[in-house]
Amino acid sequence: QVQLVESGGGLVQVGGSLRLSCAASGRTSSTYSMGWFRQPPGKEREFVAAISGSGSNTYYADSVKGRFTISRDNAKNTVFLQMNSLKPEDTAAYYCAQKSSPYFNNYDAPRISLYGYWGQGTQVTVSS
Repeated sequence: QVQLVESGGGLVQVGGSLRLSCAASGRTSSTYSMGWFRQPPGKEREFVAAISGSGSNTYYADSVKGRFTISRDNAKNTVFLQMNSLKPEDTAAYYCAQKSSPYFNNYDAPRISLYGYWGQGTQVTVSS
């Protein structure tokens, strides 16, 4: 089993920044890719960003490219999502997830079904 706990969400004004963290414990491994997803109010969960096990490869949704940065510290079993230039449309519950396969490619990275472990989420609200 793998446990994922997100933190760092909150209320921020338009143009502001937040840094989300996802702490992993249990049978986790730096072999596996990690992803961030979000679910806006009344909408389906959507892909935000993913990072390979080593951290050398990343992939972003077009909506956040250039504003968000995903990173990981394998020594601390933690994944981060630095969010800058936040917009009202970034308002959502943010979830981290661990992919069930050690393989990373841009085609699979956004596929929710390939992620076997999920955190409980942290709320991000961007006010205008």
